[in-house]
Amino acid sequence: MIRVVLPYHLRILAQTGAEVAVEVSGPVTQRSVLDALEARYPVLRGTIRDHVTQKRRPMLRFYACEQDLSHEPPDDPLPEAVAMGAEAFWIVAAIAGG
Repeated sequence: MIRVVLPYHLRILAQTGAEVAVEVSGPVTQRSVLDALEARYPVLRGTIRDHVTQKRRPMLRFYACEQDLSHEPPDDPLPEAVAMGAEAFWIVAAIAGG
């Protein structure tokens, strides 16, 4: 099971807690984790990635093992600690203002 930590607004939308677990078959990548997350919580489709391009929404960032993975290719393997469930894959809402 892959652990995913969601930002507050996505927790409310999905009506779930801060951390969820999803089952990923095959390689553990950003794409496979997000596909599994959207399959389990269909209401999140389009909120994390664009419907058409599948690119990350601008105000969200991805982290794992204290690394910013936001600009990494979506099919690169995630760190082994995430794949083993020891560490979570974090979806973090960016803070904007001025």
